[in-house]
Amino acid sequence: MLLLTYILVGVVPLILFTNTIFRTMDEYFVEERKKELLNQANILSGKISTSHYLYDSTKWNDFNEEIRNSSNKGNFRVLVIDASGIVINDSSRQDIGKTYLVQEVIEALDNKDVSRQQEDGVIYVAVSILDEQSNKIGVVLISALSDDVSITVGEIRNQSNILFTMIAIILVILIYFATRFFIEPLKNVLAVIIKMSEGHFDQRIDIKGIRHNEITDLALACNNMAERLEQVDTSRQNFVSNVSHELKTPLSSMKVLSESILLQKDVPKKIINDLLTLVKLDQKEIPITFVQTELNQLIINIVKRMKPLADVKEIKLDYTLLKEEVLADIDKTKFVLAISNLVENAIKYTAERGFITITIDCDHQNAFLSVSDTGIGIAEEEINKIFERFYRVDKTRNRETGGTGLGLSITHSTILMHNGSIKVNSKEQEGTTFLVRIPLRQTT
Repeated sequence: MLLLTYILVGVVPLILFTNTIFRTMDEYFVEERKKELLNQANILSGKISTSHYLYDSTKWNDFNEEIRNSSNKGNFRVLVIDASGIVINDSSRQDIGKTYLVQEVIEALDNKDVSRQQEDGVIYVAVSILDEQSNKIGVVLISALSDDVSITVGEIRNQSNILFTMIAIILVILIYFATRFFIEPLKNVLAVIIKMSEGHFDQRIDIKGIRHNEITDLALACNNMAERLEQVDTSRQNFVSNVSHELKTPLSSMKVLSESILLQKDVPKKIINDLLTLVKLDQKEIPITFVQTELNQLIINIVKRMKPLADVKEIKLDYTLLKEEVLADIDKTKFVLAISNLVENAIKYTAERGFITITIDCDHQNAFLSVSDTGIGIAEEEINKIFERFYRVDKTRNRETGGTGLGLSITHSTILMHNGSIKVNSKEQEGTTFLVRIPLRQTT
């Protein structure tokens, strides 16, 4: 986009400048042609006046010869018109005896020299003929095509177009390499900053091969900031790990299991084993293992598991899937926990008879899962804090929405472990939407 912008900024002014030059050049040559024709018209007017061609019929042949020679030499048509507007002589022999009162003739009879280009490109020049007492006895009207001007300008334009094309090519090449030299490092910095904003604090900007300049200073500052943020995040994770180690007891596992068992009949042993695994998920002891998984079916399973919780509040839990398979590399256990946390939160904070929708979409690189509800929403000032450990929007911790404040933090960490991102759109009393993005293929 920046490359295109710079090309437009560099080439468009050049095009406008060239067109302005050609337009100015065309106007210049037309004006010069007008001056030349005016000069010829005044010369003819003087000869006609001094030779008495309009009164002495014995000089008719000389009159004709003078008109034809001037016409052939100057490549224009000459009409001699008397004071009443009748054509006395015509170098083309077409309009002799006809009335010819065009605007230019009328202005010339008013003792004004006229030179004007018509819309069809023809140049009209008219000057008055005066007798010895300075009485206006007629008009010399010259009409000439501007083809010779157009041909001259056209030849210059063709040569200039070749030069312009060469300059434009050189300019585009220079802009391309200048963009790569200055913009590519900035794009790398921006990409890392975006990753950091999503929570990937392990990202660093590679400054090898970059000459020391303001971009290098910016990259170093970003790397230092990332290191500090990573240290803070690591300290927080260690703190949570230590607290969890001291406080976690079999009662927490029993609570999760009992809630699910009470709400579901004939619970399969596999679900109980999965729930036991989820209780341990926040511990670093369990490695992340990417396995290609079909996400449509995964969403169906999550909805089936969460539906009993939604039914208690008569909440409609719906989903929208893609017709084709969506295969992504994920750690199934961790990813299911992350999405389940989002759905469980949606159920907690949505009033009875509300609506929750899970949607899946993808492009050729990423899968996108969204969880939308019609719940109480999140205040704008709270949105940037909801992924912090132990942070709770609901400070009352009542029995209906009580929790540890770790669910969204675990979800956030899990999505980051999948090299993805999670974003929130919310409005108070209208609802919340969580949008999760993960790559379809994980690179190791």
